[in-house]
Amino acid sequence: MDRKVRVVQIGTGKMAVYTMRYVYEKGGEVVGAVDVNPDVIGKDIGSIMNSEDKNVKVTALENAEEMLKEVKPDICIVETMSLFADVEDVLYLCAKLGINAITTCEEAFFPENSNPNATKKIDEMAKQTGCTITGSGYQDIYWGQLISSIAGSTQTIKKIKGSSSYNVEDYGIALAKAHGAGLTLQEFDEQIASVDRISDEERQKVIEKGEYLPSYMWNVNGWLCEKLGLTVESQTQKTVPQTHTEDIYSTTLGMTVKVGDATGMSAVVTTTTKEGIVIESECIGKVYSKDDFDKNEWTVYGEPDTTIVVSRPATVELTCATIVNRIPDVINSKPGYVPTEKMGDLQFKIKPLNEYVK
Repeated sequence: MDRKVRVVQIGTGKMAVYTMRYVYEKGGEVVGAVDVNPDVIGKDIGSIMNSEDKNVKVTALENAEEMLKEVKPDICIVETMSLFADVEDVLYLCAKLGINAITTCEEAFFPENSNPNATKKIDEMAKQTGCTITGSGYQDIYWGQLISSIAGSTQTIKKIKGSSSYNVEDYGIALAKAHGAGLTLQEFDEQIASVDRISDEERQKVIEKGEYLPSYMWNVNGWLCEKLGLTVESQTQKTVPQTHTEDIYSTTLGMTVKVGDATGMSAVVTTTTKEGIVIESECIGKVYSKDDFDKNEWTVYGEPDTTIVVSRPATVELTCATIVNRIPDVINSKPGYVPTEKMGDLQFKIKPLNEYVK
């Protein structure tokens, strides 16, 4: 491509501060921005980025379609919510307009195993208009490509076990609430944990209705199975509230989480496969105390056993850099809803983004 990659940022919260800056630093340009927050609508994105004005004003969501038609971006970065149902409309709008889109929505990483009908609808529209829609972020490398790379150096595998923790304060109120932060234990049980206490048949019915509430690892396990060529036989999920021995104030929730109430949750997803390999992955998202920090640890059990630990990863920055480095892969991909496991391994982009676009 002989010009800069043109990007529209949808959602201008904490993550967007990094992704917009990274786009500029990688030789692209932000040509539009969208949000629902009246406090930022009409503002120049430079004020959000803590930089000079960029001559790009934040557009209200209801005017997004008109703006997208006018600025004609190469791709939209969607950083709003964690559940596919919450980003479905904006992803479908991108598909309808023939605009590529990449989202940090965790369920969007591999939504066909949790919301297949919505995924199919977007996939079919994107194929008609010739664009690509996908989900990416921290999990693309640290819960995905890193694990499949370790597997590639292993002779036999019996089990893959992973655990990752992150501070919900870093990602905004939607994510914090999705993890049950601030709920009493009874509220957590009713609103979060109850979804796990159903049969496989009942769960499948909920999935087909698009009403399932997957933890992040639910979609990661599906992505890994596809990447490794494994056939899923069963998959279960168990969520457990996290608590702390002292009150913790959450700036994101704007409240103090009392002793004994949920600061967040641990979710363990166990997948059995026809090939005999079990994947057991856990994500721990909570409001951190002063002693907590991010950690990512995975072990591949087999011949040989291999463990990799990433201590104190800068999860927010890694998520945003992954999104921006994926942009050329999305633009170059075949049309449709395409999980990143089908795009090949992610590579560092040293040159301007447009130089990687075919």
